[in-house]
Amino acid sequence: MAIDVVTFGCRLNSYESEVMKEKAEAAGLSDAILVNTCAVTGEAVRQARQTIRRAHRDQPGRPIIVTGCAAQTDPESFAGIEGVTRVLGNEEKLTVGGYNGVPDFGIGAAPELLVNDIMSVREQALHMVEGLGTRARAFVQVQNGCDHRCTFCIIPFGRGNSRSVPMGAVVDQVKRLSANGYREVVVTGVDITSYGDDLPGRPRLGTLVRAILKHVPELERLRLSSIDSVEADPDLLRAIGEEERLMPHFHLSLQSGDDMILKRMKRRHLRADAIGFCDEVRRLRPDVVFGADLIAGFPTESEAMFANSLRIVEDCGITYLHVFPFSPRPGTPAARMPQVNGAIARERAARLRAAGDEALARRLSSEVGRLRNVLVEGPEFGRTEHFAPVRLGANKHGSLVPVRIVGANATELVGEALQEAA
Repeated sequence: MAIDVVTFGCRLNSYESEVMKEKAEAAGLSDAILVNTCAVTGEAVRQARQTIRRAHRDQPGRPIIVTGCAAQTDPESFAGIEGVTRVLGNEEKLTVGGYNGVPDFGIGAAPELLVNDIMSVREQALHMVEGLGTRARAFVQVQNGCDHRCTFCIIPFGRGNSRSVPMGAVVDQVKRLSANGYREVVVTGVDITSYGDDLPGRPRLGTLVRAILKHVPELERLRLSSIDSVEADPDLLRAIGEEERLMPHFHLSLQSGDDMILKRMKRRHLRADAIGFCDEVRRLRPDVVFGADLIAGFPTESEAMFANSLRIVEDCGITYLHVFPFSPRPGTPAARMPQVNGAIARERAARLRAAGDEALARRLSSEVGRLRNVLVEGPEFGRTEHFAPVRLGANKHGSLVPVRIVGANATELVGEALQEAA
């Protein structure tokens, strides 16, 4: 048997699932199912519970360890599911101690809860993970937690307050990853634009980005995960304009395009701020593309307010949309606000996704005839600097290949390699 990991939610959870597997193996665990949950939406929690029940039904003799944000915020409910052996908090899941003794704990015994008060955690440990899934690009978690309290979000209670990895440790890790052959590294975290607030001297994300690019000159591509545009610092903007190795694709935490809804969400930006940021970045880097998170059907959202969110796709020039119909999370202020009918929220989400599909199709069509460098992630598949998916002939996995874009459909490009990858 082996250790199987089931991951829900964000890219950071995927990163941490790799750490979890390593820690479980280091603890001597050789057979278990690890379920790394997400608490962003009620649907994500429902799917996690369903997966746990199915795993117990189909593989009744295997230990099941449940962790992640949903387990952190409501551990007792997961401990009550038949077949669960242990529930781990988000701190404990990244330690060898979280998995010690599981083989001896006994199937059918009352599940053990190892869940610390996440708000008491003050430091962020550095974990070495060389790649995710495809093993083509590597991820470096530079920050965890969040100090903001958006009215819809349960994540701070699952992740704790913001804490950063010291800059020197991050640079050293990127050096090791580059030396091990990774052509692209992704900087990730819960709220990476708050990076450094808790460190001596309070270095900003832009300071970290420029340090990585300066001290690891052999790294060919550096990419950022989701950023909060209102926190973008001057050094980050300079890096966007000056550093070609910083990839021109930025995913923005927008959430809405209406000022009143943004205020009720307790966001720190307004519609004009988001548009102004995109305009400024596009001035600095004309070929930039943007992705964004948007919530449809937030409490009190009228059709006119929703129309502002729909228009912001065009006003900001967003290419990649990640859309959520609003899902009330117990314990959050938004859950107590007047709710939009669920069917209306889902219909609005569908309209947002359709607008996103149209924007993506236009962008992909505009790529035909261009030359791009494609990071090969799988058999005949890779991504451009702008994160656009490309179908191409077989090439060496993890390599960077010069490609001419010869075609496009609604979801991906078709490329023709100009030379064999080195």
